[in-house]
Amino acid sequence: MSEPTTTTGPTGPLGIRTGDAYRASLDDGRELYLDGKRVTDPASHPAFKASVDELARLFDLQHDPAHAPVMTWKDPQSGLTLGRAYQPTRTLEDLRAQRASAELWLSESLGQHGRSPAFMSSIALGLYDFRHRLEANRTGFGANAEAWYRHCATHDLVLTHALGDPQIDRSADPVDDPDLALRVIEENDKGIVVRGAKQLTTLAPTAHEVLVYLSASFTQRSAEQFVVWCALPLNTPGLVTLCREPFGAEPFGHEHPLARRFDEQDAMLFFDDVLVPWDRVFLLRDGALARTGLGRINAWSAYIGHIRYRERLRTLLATATMVAESIGVDGFRNVQEELGKLASYVELTEYFIDAAEARATTTDSGLLAPGDTAAARVWSAEVAASAVAAVRNIGSAGVLMQPTPNDLAHPRLRPHLDRYMRGKNIPADQKSRLFRLAWDLTGDSFGQRQDLYEYVHRGDLARNRINLYLRHDQSETRGRLERLIAGPGAPADTQLQEGAHP
Repeated sequence: MSEPTTTTGPTGPLGIRTGDAYRASLDDGRELYLDGKRVTDPASHPAFKASVDELARLFDLQHDPAHAPVMTWKDPQSGLTLGRAYQPTRTLEDLRAQRASAELWLSESLGQHGRSPAFMSSIALGLYDFRHRLEANRTGFGANAEAWYRHCATHDLVLTHALGDPQIDRSADPVDDPDLALRVIEENDKGIVVRGAKQLTTLAPTAHEVLVYLSASFTQRSAEQFVVWCALPLNTPGLVTLCREPFGAEPFGHEHPLARRFDEQDAMLFFDDVLVPWDRVFLLRDGALARTGLGRINAWSAYIGHIRYRERLRTLLATATMVAESIGVDGFRNVQEELGKLASYVELTEYFIDAAEARATTTDSGLLAPGDTAAARVWSAEVAASAVAAVRNIGSAGVLMQPTPNDLAHPRLRPHLDRYMRGKNIPADQKSRLFRLAWDLTGDSFGQRQDLYEYVHRGDLARNRINLYLRHDQSETRGRLERLIAGPGAPADTQLQEGAHP
């Protein structure tokens, strides 16, 4: 394969990004706070450095001749080599190429990166696909969406999205208390001015841009000020990012092998009367269109989300298997049942990915979008806790009580550790690292965060179940049952009489 095409434009490098370029790009003057202190360069800060380095490593894989054919594509419009996730999918072959790329990104991160560039780039693609409908909202909005998608693709940007409104008083109406939701307070010749906050913006401290959307629930006329889709660089004046407590620190020598590398950070975004230029506005004051667009622009990300979850389940299954083998319980019937449950989850997720491809449809903009798998997303949230519990059930108290590297290095302790904390055909130090991995995956602050993420990131579970019920077409089966219970003399169901099938 020829060398990737990279040039320099007025706003920086064009084409696929290197790890070093990603690190350097984060020193951009953003207003970022952690524990009451402003962070000027996330790439060098101890709370973020390891996770930034991990993303940088993944960016460098795009330049590796062994991985570049899977992770990149040549854009005929710009002539640049771009990330595969940005490729418009017009055929099943295109869709499967995007799948292969996401599988590489997400297997490299063991399914722990919920906001992987493979995921968020696909939402930019979804916005591009929906551009014609956005143009109908207001002249120029569709062109804005296309221009932003191309800007993100050609600069290989790391993206995040801002969805949830602050948890102040969910029983109140934002119309009565405007601070409850992000809102437009002004339109002028330069753009719109927004005020408010968005919560739990994953990856914001180490991303380049944020896409604001989701305001599909505000459909009444008086609440139109809350319906806004737009995108902004995270160093935009007036945009303040507040981080939660970081995971993966190593007090007392304890290891956190997953948290150290894969903590994506979650943040509150405060919009302190932020000016959004008109060329970064995509939708305004149309709740019905926002509701329609929510599913459309997330068609690809839902597909990628299944791939990511399958990798997480594979990680849970392999960890549980190795833990069981290390303590000699892998032959126990109850343990094999737990492992079989995890294996079934992995295989079912594979079916969902295949189903999204089998149900793929051509959109009104001419792209082939993965088919709807809303029920699979509900199932994923439902089984998430069970998948984590399987690892904990097998490892039991052992996932909690393991020596640290300093313990293992201590001459007084080491003989006891080798004698009493070894496993079946596995030395104490290796067993300790395995069980620390299991703890990091399921029990510590990072593991608990990942478990919560699986439950909430697909949206409100009750609402999603209700939506499935409301849209499910029962008419044919109900008709058969209604004819069956109509009583003596009711018209016979010819198909039932003849044993035919619909």
